[in-house]
Amino acid sequence: MYTLRYYENITNSFRGGLFKCVRQVSLFDRPFEHEFFIQIAQSFPLIEKVCVIDLTEQQQKANDNNEHLSIIEYLHLNELNLSDVHDDYVEQFLINTKTHLLNSVRLYVIYQSFKWMIHNFTRDAIRVNCAKVCVLRVCGNFEISERLSKYFSHAKILRFL
Repeated sequence: MYTLRYYENITNSFRGGLFKCVRQVSLFDRPFEHEFFIQIAQSFPLIEKVCVIDLTEQQQKANDNNEHLSIIEYLHLNELNLSDVHDDYVEQFLINTKTHLLNSVRLYVIYQSFKWMIHNFTRDAIRVNCAKVCVLRVCGNFEISERLSKYFSHAKILRFL
């Protein structure tokens, strides 16, 4: 039985299983698709922290119109590090019809991955998960706009370089 609380550098070759003790995972490969994130949520039911490292574009986009995809549920997730990913992954985790996040999530992103949202706050599908973020740490030089503050209405927004 796997008793460690972390599982590092999971790749696309991960075969699944049930890891009840694991609270923290890091994913490193290219690309990760929606079905893989479902497998991660099922294999690590008590996961609290996820770090994704992948600068490669997803093959299957997690857009608002993919009704056939199951919603991924992370019932214990409180920290999501997307600071070293393609912007597809930011979208994957923020569209509420694709991913269900718990309240009080700390989200780490870089401005380059995040700027599509900062300039285009018109998508209702991201409002729900954005409202669940309690701390938003964005790496980069940008201004915290009123629109950004409205989407992340419960978040303390922090910039770092």
